[in-house]
Amino acid sequence: MSIKSVRRRIRARTRRQLYSFFSSLGSLLGHRLGTLMTVLVLGIAMALPLGLYVTLHNLRDLDLKQDEWGTITVFLNDEVTEAGAVEFARKVNQRLDASAVMISPDQGMEEFRKVSGFGQALDLFEENPLPWTLLVTPQAADSEELGARVTVLAAWIEEQEAVDIVQVDHKWMRRLSGLIGLGDALVTVLSVMFSLAVVVVVANTIRLDVGNRAEEIQVLSLIGADDSFIRQPFLYTGFWYGLLGALLALVLLSVSIFYLNRPLEQLLNAYGKSFELDGLGGLRVVFVLLAGGALGLCGAWVSVERYLRQLRVGGLPGRS
Repeated sequence: MSIKSVRRRIRARTRRQLYSFFSSLGSLLGHRLGTLMTVLVLGIAMALPLGLYVTLHNLRDLDLKQDEWGTITVFLNDEVTEAGAVEFARKVNQRLDASAVMISPDQGMEEFRKVSGFGQALDLFEENPLPWTLLVTPQAADSEELGARVTVLAAWIEEQEAVDIVQVDHKWMRRLSGLIGLGDALVTVLSVMFSLAVVVVVANTIRLDVGNRAEEIQVLSLIGADDSFIRQPFLYTGFWYGLLGALLALVLLSVSIFYLNRPLEQLLNAYGKSFELDGLGGLRVVFVLLAGGALGLCGAWVSVERYLRQLRVGGLPGRS
């Protein structure tokens, strides 16, 4: 075979691919209502796991301060002086499994002034009402051992006469971390389930399209068209369904982030923090679009292959 004939074959195949690629899109646009309904179903199915993924991604960006999860906040009695606080801190530091950091009433008031937003109101106090505070941290350990150490240490501190209140945040922070881990697993499960749903929806839609064009396919098979020629326009149609569904899912996700960003910002501002919801980012957006197109392609392949197999059994095989 000469180079000229090879080039001619490549050009012909390329033209056929491009024609099928764009004509399949034109066919979808020609049935706008049906296409819109299918794309809406696909877009919503894809948006649900994407929304959960973005939620968990933003939760991870919050400063959970895992290195401080075992820290115990100890508020001393109002009668405890600086010397008494130093003595109590020394007693804690003598324990081999913990260390204490002192926070004076002035330091506590200054920090509270920064995070509370009540700066002018706090000036009305004639005396500083805050007591001496200690941040007691057990030595580093794994999660289970740290929980046991915090429990034992908190019980020992509560027995001391100089102590007024002991605050332990270890358990609920561990629960939050566990919920985030559970969310990761849930994203995986939902992604698999909704991916299968996308494949099934596209396969069913393409099956109806194949049924409507059954006579055309049989004629093409009789005049010698091979399976790839028959399959090609349906595969591109499935690809367009998946791609448009993924595009709609990204639009729904962006609208949701835009809608939620302002109330979340107002909530965090009340706590003296600033935070902005992040979307998927450029590379993840491209991946979602390609994944949507690939799922649509798989659904179309399943449906067309099933029909071609039935066609072969019926005695009208396409040439492979």
